[in-house]
Amino acid sequence: MGNASSIEPTKTIFLDIDGKKEKIMFSRHCGTRDIHDLIAHAAGVSRYAEISLKDSTGAFVSLNPTMPINTQSSPYKVTSKEPSPTTESSNGDGEVFTQVLSQVASQFNNQFSKEGVFKVEEIKTDIATRLSALERKMELEGLKAVEIEKCKRDISDIKDQIWNAQKKFVDFNRLSNETQADSGETQTPRPVYVGNTVDHFYSSLSDERKISLKRDVPSYPKYTLSQETIEYLKQPTFDIWHWEPNEMLSLLEHMFHELGLVAEFNINPITLKRFFLCVQENYRNNPFHNFRHCFCVTQMMYGMIHLCHLWEVMTREDLGILMTACVCHDLDHPGYNNTYQINARTELAIRYNDISPLENHHCAVAFKILSNPECNIFANVDKDTFKRIRAGITMLILATDMARHGEIMDNFKMKLEPEFDYKNKDSLDTGMLQLILATDMARHKEILDALQNNIKKFEWDNKSHMDSLKMVLIKCCDISNEVRPMEVSEPWVDCLLEEYFNQSDREKMEGLPVAPFMDRDKVTKPTAQIGFIKFVLIPMFETVAKLFPVIDSTMVEPLRIARDRYEDMKEKNSMPPPPSQSNKKKTVTEK
Repeated sequence: MGNASSIEPTKTIFLDIDGKKEKIMFSRHCGTRDIHDLIAHAAGVSRYAEISLKDSTGAFVSLNPTMPINTQSSPYKVTSKEPSPTTESSNGDGEVFTQVLSQVASQFNNQFSKEGVFKVEEIKTDIATRLSALERKMELEGLKAVEIEKCKRDISDIKDQIWNAQKKFVDFNRLSNETQADSGETQTPRPVYVGNTVDHFYSSLSDERKISLKRDVPSYPKYTLSQETIEYLKQPTFDIWHWEPNEMLSLLEHMFHELGLVAEFNINPITLKRFFLCVQENYRNNPFHNFRHCFCVTQMMYGMIHLCHLWEVMTREDLGILMTACVCHDLDHPGYNNTYQINARTELAIRYNDISPLENHHCAVAFKILSNPECNIFANVDKDTFKRIRAGITMLILATDMARHGEIMDNFKMKLEPEFDYKNKDSLDTGMLQLILATDMARHKEILDALQNNIKKFEWDNKSHMDSLKMVLIKCCDISNEVRPMEVSEPWVDCLLEEYFNQSDREKMEGLPVAPFMDRDKVTKPTAQIGFIKFVLIPMFETVAKLFPVIDSTMVEPLRIARDRYEDMKEKNSMPPPPSQSNKKKTVTEK
């Protein structure tokens, strides 16, 4: 399913097709038939054509995954020959046709031999001709379907370009309330206008049209995961860049099945597929806040569940809430953060009274999807269970608002550490005395035991404590990119800065305040990451590591390495360039 491509390099073969240079790429897991079809497609012939390869010396090259690698200057010469309509193919579907024809011929031969009629060969030829015609018709229909999908994608891209090109000046006098409280009558919400055209950005983002499923299963093939991929999926180092959207959908399905969530909530597997499809359709094509980010966050949560053995301290219901919240946590994100929503007085900010407008909207879209019976993965749970699930998912998605970071972390630390009165002079004097006495190595074991007792202050059976832990866990996963290897994390920084720069450009155009860390004229990649890693990521992950020590080596240490790397990058960027030889000569001459 492409799992090897995320771990092993692909093989590249250069071809010469009637003087035209072509290139194909495949992995060692591809079969001979797959390579044959790939070359046939490049040569513009049917998959049933006979294909042969010759090297520069004229020797035939075997058509299989282990064929020798060539270079662009010495491509393999491709020779193809289309089969005649009546020729029986010896490969692929032709084998099936040959068997069918043989059986039909045998039956006709037995029947007609009794009657003295010998028209078997004539009938056999007629059937072969008809089968060939049907085969060509199916091939043409397949090509039409491909072209239709391509046209749909092109139309969607054009629409996105048109919407992004529009200027976003809102006429707030044309906004209407969805309900009339006095009369009790419900009005159809009017769209927001830019001039005389509808502004799709400010128009209602959660209408029924967006929530309905645009395609039904099976719209993507069933993939079989190798054991290597299954184990790799549990690691924080998982590379999310090599997976196609359909592959990510299959990986999400595997996570829910493997954690026992399908059995826990009695989820219909088809409903689960439809749920993920609908979620995917309701993530926008933003540079950063897109479906791949959703998959990235969910995979990190899946990895932390296995890394910390969370099933030992949480129920399956809690694990399902964590995973579902990750899947839905940025649904329909417009690519502009809460600060912009509030300053620009968008419809979302007005609707949610400037209180976490985006996170509230993500929750609303999530439960709009779940309100569709075809996508409701919690349809088979009782009312009390669904009430707990809804409250838990809402709590976790709202916790991803970075404006609440300090509040959530302070609350979590209180669950781990003993309270200390910083305003009480006696407490301060006692604290200083304890610090001095703690330097006595004879008390080493006593002090470590006291530390462990403080950590044990966290009550695993206390709902308030567990809710605090779950909020911190989803926050860790939401901003965990720098935990991953550099080749995985650094492209995410570029995506985030692109989204930031798009917002700051728009804020400048509309005369709104611009955050310095979003201004393309002020921020660089190192300056954007150093402070965030030092003052947000490392302290947060270190706090969680007090409960799960394994996190220190697997997550905190990579963060320290990333911090040092960006600091080195910043230092190199700040160093003045060495003077050129011409400047040195000029200086000597002037003296």
